[in-house]
Amino acid sequence: MSQSTVGDPRLEVQVFRGRLVESTHRVHAVVADRTGRVVAAWGDRRLATVVRSAAKPFQALPLIADGAAKHFGLSEEEIALCSGSHNSEEVHVEMARSILAKAGVAEELLACGAHPPLLAERRDALAAAGKAPTAVMSNCSGKHAGMLALAAFHGWPPRGYERREHPVQKRIGSEVSRWMGTDAGEMAWETDGCGVPTFGVPLVNLAGAAARLAGAAARDGAPRRIVRAMTRFPFMVAGSGRLCTRLMEVEDGRVFSKVGAEAVHVAGDVDRGLGVALKVEDGARRAADPALLWVMRRAGILSAAAERSLRDNARPVRRNTLGEEVGRLVVVEFPCS
Repeated sequence: MSQSTVGDPRLEVQVFRGRLVESTHRVHAVVADRTGRVVAAWGDRRLATVVRSAAKPFQALPLIADGAAKHFGLSEEEIALCSGSHNSEEVHVEMARSILAKAGVAEELLACGAHPPLLAERRDALAAAGKAPTAVMSNCSGKHAGMLALAAFHGWPPRGYERREHPVQKRIGSEVSRWMGTDAGEMAWETDGCGVPTFGVPLVNLAGAAARLAGAAARDGAPRRIVRAMTRFPFMVAGSGRLCTRLMEVEDGRVFSKVGAEAVHVAGDVDRGLGVALKVEDGARRAADPALLWVMRRAGILSAAAERSLRDNARPVRRNTLGEEVGRLVVVEFPCS
């Protein structure tokens, strides 16, 4: 799929069964500062990457910058949900409905579609009760509720807000392109799993955007409010058992983190103004968590407390149906070729 940049080492997550490597996932990762300077890189730093839900903190910025969040009195928990990919736990659903109610928008206008909850326990409970998932239970319902609130604030028509030609998406695309350091017309626009546009950019641009967001969070304004909401209320960004939530909880405001589908991940070090962008080439979700933590540790971003607390994410154990340990996932770096 891609070639490593000359001088950049190669990174893999190897899946062991006993002493044998059973599967391998190639990883591309970049650590950059707020000027866009690459601090460290593995694999192909210019890999064309579809940002997916890792774009959500940037997509939520117009909600703050334009004044919609203040106008409707959105809480920090609600702002965090707009930036998140939640588990559809009860509090997540209630918060999405609260955003819609404050904006005076009907739940039926959500265009994200329905899917089973990401959290297995929630999914099983819903199935046991004989209930079908609804759009407000979508992991993207916070983002969509925020988009509808932005439309309501500006007086734009709510229907069709998910389409690229709608003023909501034009406004968001302009904002995202500015942070990614590219022109909105040149940035690749594709359709995300929830129906709204997502964006394709070189991985190095995504790392730079995360670094700039981290650096800007030290000042007043929309970036500060987004990052503060995410780090103060990390449960709203993901939920029970999810790395984004656990990482932000243990780092206590110093780091923000956001995953995207197909094994994309971004993180930002607020204190140092560093950004991390990572993509597992084959989209294997199981490889993203250990790879992200490895890269963050190598970049000096991951605290000792987080390293201890997230040991199970950093080196996941594989078990068989009897609960016996039969293997591990291990991150391996290869020298520059």
